[in-house]
Amino acid sequence: MANITKKVSWSSRGDDSARGEATPLLNGTEEVKYTRQPSGGSIFHIGRLSTVDLEEEITSEEDSVRTRPKEIPHNEKLLSLKYESLDYDNIENQLFLEEERRMSHMNFRCLEISRWVVCGLIGVLTGLIACFIDVVVEQLAGKKYSIIKENIEKFTEVGGLSISLLLWAVLNSSLVMVGSIIVAFFEPIAAGSGIPQIKCYLNGVKIPRVVRLKTLMVKVCGVICSVAGGLAVGKEGPMIHSGAVVAAGVSQGRSTSLKKDFKIFEYFRRDTEKRDFVSAGAAAGVSAAFGAPVGGVLFSLEEGASFWNQMLTWRIFFASMISTFTLNFFLSIYNGHPGNLSYPGLINFGSFDNDKLNYTLYEIPLFILMGAVGGLLGALFNFLNYWLTIFRIRYVHRPCLQVMEAMLVSAVTATVSFTMIYFSNDCQPLPGPPEKTQEDNHLQLFCADGEYNSMASAFFNTPERSVISLFHSPPGSYNPLTLGVFTLTYFFLACWTYGLAVSAGVFIPSLLIGAAWGRLFGILLTYIPSISSPTWADPGKYALIGAAAQLGGIVRMTLSLTVIMVEATGNVTYGLPIMLALMTAKIVGDYFAEGLYDIHIKLQSVPFLHWDAPATSHWLTAREVMSSPVTCFSRVEKVGTIVDVLSNTSTNHNGFPVVIQDAASDEPGKICGLILRSQLIVLLKHKVFVERARSRLSQRKLQLKDFRDAYPRFPPIQSIHVSQDERECMMDLSEFMNATPYTVPQETSLPRVFKLFRALGLRHLLVVDSENRVVGLVTRKDLARYHLGKHGLEELQLAQT
Repeated sequence: MANITKKVSWSSRGDDSARGEATPLLNGTEEVKYTRQPSGGSIFHIGRLSTVDLEEEITSEEDSVRTRPKEIPHNEKLLSLKYESLDYDNIENQLFLEEERRMSHMNFRCLEISRWVVCGLIGVLTGLIACFIDVVVEQLAGKKYSIIKENIEKFTEVGGLSISLLLWAVLNSSLVMVGSIIVAFFEPIAAGSGIPQIKCYLNGVKIPRVVRLKTLMVKVCGVICSVAGGLAVGKEGPMIHSGAVVAAGVSQGRSTSLKKDFKIFEYFRRDTEKRDFVSAGAAAGVSAAFGAPVGGVLFSLEEGASFWNQMLTWRIFFASMISTFTLNFFLSIYNGHPGNLSYPGLINFGSFDNDKLNYTLYEIPLFILMGAVGGLLGALFNFLNYWLTIFRIRYVHRPCLQVMEAMLVSAVTATVSFTMIYFSNDCQPLPGPPEKTQEDNHLQLFCADGEYNSMASAFFNTPERSVISLFHSPPGSYNPLTLGVFTLTYFFLACWTYGLAVSAGVFIPSLLIGAAWGRLFGILLTYIPSISSPTWADPGKYALIGAAAQLGGIVRMTLSLTVIMVEATGNVTYGLPIMLALMTAKIVGDYFAEGLYDIHIKLQSVPFLHWDAPATSHWLTAREVMSSPVTCFSRVEKVGTIVDVLSNTSTNHNGFPVVIQDAASDEPGKICGLILRSQLIVLLKHKVFVERARSRLSQRKLQLKDFRDAYPRFPPIQSIHVSQDERECMMDLSEFMNATPYTVPQETSLPRVFKLFRALGLRHLLVVDSENRVVGLVTRKDLARYHLGKHGLEELQLAQT
């Protein structure tokens, strides 16, 4: 087996980029200077490492051409160096240990109570945001559909329905234009559902601006415009991102965007605590979206959190319950029924009738078959969306182009919907009194009096109402042709829509697609005389299984989605069929393609660490994957040396081993600690120099509060002024460094290094020799670049993209 003895200059690699906060590559808004990859070099095998020059010098003529490139080359085999890691491991320096020792048992109890209070606040605020989104979307969409319906009814008799089509397209495009502009020009990270970004954050990757207040505001306004604008999207996915942003802000007791500090929860101003609260916020978002507190906890565990404990589970469940209760309470007041809490979320699937709850043993293979269909369709959806996203990254990277694309999709969606309704001859009798039909936006169009156009029930409604209609409409409400055409059309519309520069989720579109073909599947069963049975006659339950299978085939969720569907429908009976369908969908889908969220994480070139190391990586050792040589500091270091190292733009790493160097030897120093870039910046800012400590005018002793006040936006080294005389001073790092960093011998296997790094949430792992001398440093990117590909173990290239 070929051996990798990789001596990569630490100064050229870097641990985590510290060049400010750039927009993730997926949004295509960052102009990146790098050259097109040579053809034939898309796969990089172990032992065949290539060099990618991403900072190639260009002439002035080339510069003028490439300032506004028409195409941004993209290679998914690259791993971006621009993403920083989060410090999920507590820094146990002397200041931290002294503070912990001074705290009494009562202090720790108060901290635990504070955690519960924060989780309660997260639930309340997330519920309020969900209520606001739901009310505004209902009002906007209701007003829009009312205007269009009146217009259609007016021109159906006299002719000129093209005016109705134009009105529908203009109203949709106008709303979507507003939502797209605020996303593309003001906060690109607010695009999409935000679930991939939150998943990365909980994995330990710092996605720039992902939990900012501005991001939350744009997210909320953007999702309202997207859903009311008639796109094939849902508002449930963005609620998860919104809950996470709320949690990140509330837990810190201040707003760095508003420059307002409430002087509370200061102890939680570190990545370890913040991560736990963000997990609670994501769960609260799921709970508010589907009325599924348990499902929210399981979603946060399955799709989000990389680190877990029992007490955190209860706190997250508490936040989820509070979120659902708050939403229901204020929605009941809005609907004029105060105190009538029916336990739904943003979307209430409604309970199935008792006669629909029965299923036989012979239907189990059918449910498994539906799961396989969901897996195949989900893989196709992800495959098409993958290449569409590649196209967007390369060609639709300017904000103006992104807005134009969103408006185009909106207009096409309205046109296709109107065309499908216009040419449909599926007329069904009205299901209830006129006031009920008015509420459901039933269109008569060319149907006889007392009838409505069945195709309009699917297209001329918000996606949430369409899902409920497919679940609960009585048998005979849709003919097979209507469902087949709708499934095919909406599948491609949803695939085209996901990834636009708008705030939108894929949950509800996936459920709608699955509910349509699931109901079709149930209808077709009744045409088989040998198996026709009253138990099988209701297509609504097959719509439920199809919806779960389709969503599972796209996002590859299993346990959490089962519980979400059970809680959202209020029926436990179908737990087993839903689970069987979801497991089958995941198995079949994984055979062809990754889940949608994993695909988009990969396209952002994020150094995401999965649960385990690649299965065939045992032959690699820490010596072969580490970065070396490492920039180290002495226990007492010269200030000028520290400033020069931090100011060097080619050494943007964030961790520095502190060593005891033998002056008479050229061997690496023996490890005695680890100190972070952020700590050094705070020390330089407060000028914690040895000479000042010895003088009569000794400054006050630095405390952890000083580091927490600077968190999370530590100032850049360029903003720290150090005079020439101060450069000659010395800085004692003993009190501030982590004196017990995690280390591994250089012969440790890659899976063992990976397990230690992943389980403990590390940012830096030191590699030492037999005499405890530092020989290298393992970071997230050193581990994330190895993965299993089609040709076995492959290595991603590292690039400053």
